[in-house]
Amino acid sequence: MTDGARDHARRMDAVYATQRHIYDLTRKYYLLGRDALLRDLAPPAGGAVLEVGCGTARNLIAAARRYRHAQFFGFDISEAMLATARANVARAGLSARITLAQGDATGFDAAAMFGRDQFDRVFMSYTISMIPGWEDAIAAAAAVVAPGGTLQIVDFGQQEQLPRPWRRLLFAWLAKFHVSPRADLDRVIARVARAAGLEARFQPLYRGYAWRATLAAGRD
Repeated sequence: MTDGARDHARRMDAVYATQRHIYDLTRKYYLLGRDALLRDLAPPAGGAVLEVGCGTARNLIAAARRYRHAQFFGFDISEAMLATARANVARAGLSARITLAQGDATGFDAAAMFGRDQFDRVFMSYTISMIPGWEDAIAAAAAVVAPGGTLQIVDFGQQEQLPRPWRRLLFAWLAKFHVSPRADLDRVIARVARAAGLEARFQPLYRGYAWRATLAAGRD
């Protein structure tokens, strides 16, 4: 892990040292689009699913319950969040199907963490806006998508069809938690897709409150 990544890990641990205990309860009202993404994952039988920035493992647990025929993997840079994630996975009785690790999204070694370097489904839910090197994180996630697989992303949009005062208030509030919605996410998605030979789809949700992207790999 680089010095910059270690600094980011310490910052995230500080942010979530206490918030992790109420994170899922408070975030469910405004992290819109997460559940629709999970419903669309549809991994193949025996498939592998990776969440980049798994936080409390809320998404992994929901997905594992929905797709009982798949194996799930997740990593996060915050060891504080992972402590909560491990407890949540154990409490859900899913330790045999969900594997967790600590890692940096901007440059991770999936083979070292999980013993595999490709996944049928990769997803990032409200993580892009919290990663300083988010462009590298998208490229790194795209690099582990298996043939026929997808990388799916949902995160804050630019509130482009919502009132301007709302946008100012929301962005000011998010900044308190080191969250920065990425104005050029669509362009970066297109660039990463071209470089990786993936097909990109981009969709604003809820009048631009959230943005959703899918990068799909063809079959060899």
